[in-house]
Amino acid sequence: MGKKKVWFITGASKGLGLSLVHQLLNAGQYVAATSRNISELKKAVNNDSGKFLPLAVNLADEQSVDDAIKATIAKFERIDVVINNAGYGIGGSIEELSDAETRNSFDVNVFGTLNVIRKVSPYLRTQRAGHIINIASIAGIAGATGWAVYAAAKSAVIALSEVSAEDLKEFGVKVTVVAPGAFRTSFLTADSLILAANPIGEYEEVRAIHNKYLKMDGQQIGDPEKAAAAMISLASMPNPPLHLLLGNDAFQRANNKLESLQKEFRDWKAITISTDFDEN
Repeated sequence: MGKKKVWFITGASKGLGLSLVHQLLNAGQYVAATSRNISELKKAVNNDSGKFLPLAVNLADEQSVDDAIKATIAKFERIDVVINNAGYGIGGSIEELSDAETRNSFDVNVFGTLNVIRKVSPYLRTQRAGHIINIASIAGIAGATGWAVYAAAKSAVIALSEVSAEDLKEFGVKVTVVAPGAFRTSFLTADSLILAANPIGEYEEVRAIHNKYLKMDGQQIGDPEKAAAAMISLASMPNPPLHLLLGNDAFQRANNKLESLQKEFRDWKAITISTDFDEN
């Protein structure tokens, strides 16, 4: 893994976040990890060494995020790698999901990531070094029926990552956005997934798709330990990718979307280019 680094990881009490924390601590790395519930985090990690800093953080609260970043700097003196892992799934058509359900999703999946980047950037900029790894989803590239809000949130994470990479590169700070497929974590359980509280019966296909996904729980193709190891490896690469797909399913869905887009762009090229001024 190379030299010891200081890692700041959000959403660390379960799933990929917990796998990341365990692997990093086992490798002797320094880890600041966040969760809304610090007692749950401490119990899950079960490590009382001086290299582990558990933090109770509300990612939607900018001050809470700022306090966590400052606490990490105070203890470890720097931050080398940030992994914005916190997030949860939300299912339902736009009509079915309330404004509150939708905004809460964006608070965690998008604004939580933005808050961490905003508050950590001054330190990384001063260091002239660092790596921000944002966890999106294949849904942000190729969304599925019944997951419009989740797809929109993860698409936002991908877009902000792409531009942040350009904004921060002059300071030696790298950015990678990871788009995982289905991994065998608690993502499809009530701990990490919210379905519309007021479903509408006429959305039969949406219900069928949700039932299909829920039945996948425990059968997902992806190994979270391998995913964590892959993400950790990024930090030692001199030229890490901007985009990283994780899982064969993610690879297939992304490439199908790419082919579909290319065909659609070509098919409608005549209208597309007809809107330019005629300079002749």
